[in-house]
Amino acid sequence: MHRRPATEAEAAALASAVRLRIIRLTHDRALTNKELAERLGKDPATTLHHVRKLVATGFLEAQPARTGNRGAREIPYRSTGLSWKLAGGRGPLARETGEAMIEAYLAEAGELEPGQLDQTRLIVRVNPAELKRRLRSLFDELEATPDDPEGERVAIYLAVYPGG
Repeated sequence: MHRRPATEAEAAALASAVRLRIIRLTHDRALTNKELAERLGKDPATTLHHVRKLVATGFLEAQPARTGNRGAREIPYRSTGLSWKLAGGRGPLARETGEAMIEAYLAEAGELEPGQLDQTRLIVRVNPAELKRRLRSLFDELEATPDDPEGERVAIYLAVYPGG
């Protein structure tokens, strides 16, 4: 899959762990600002700031309004999948975006019960460009594969760095 470079506004939007978590939470289910705030343990006003930035940059889109439990009008939001269509790791905000990814991963992993996180660490001698190409190909294949109705939703965090 060809990925285009992120614009400065898109890169800035992705340079926040909270916004990355919102994108993940709304991947396959639309959630309201209130629902997002509850899941993230954040104030709804703070969450709304992040939601608006993600909508403005095309990472989230509002779904049809619905009536909430108390009759209030609620707007659910869902990820557009744009983050997967952008080339990562380059540009002026690459470091901030990378740090946000790590922070989001650590926050999500910290919410898991013992035994729910399967981790592996390996140091190998390979051509880094070929390894990244093969991993990206696998990720693209997984992203393009229709959801397995019997499958379980999982998140994958992968970091490749010099082994020194």
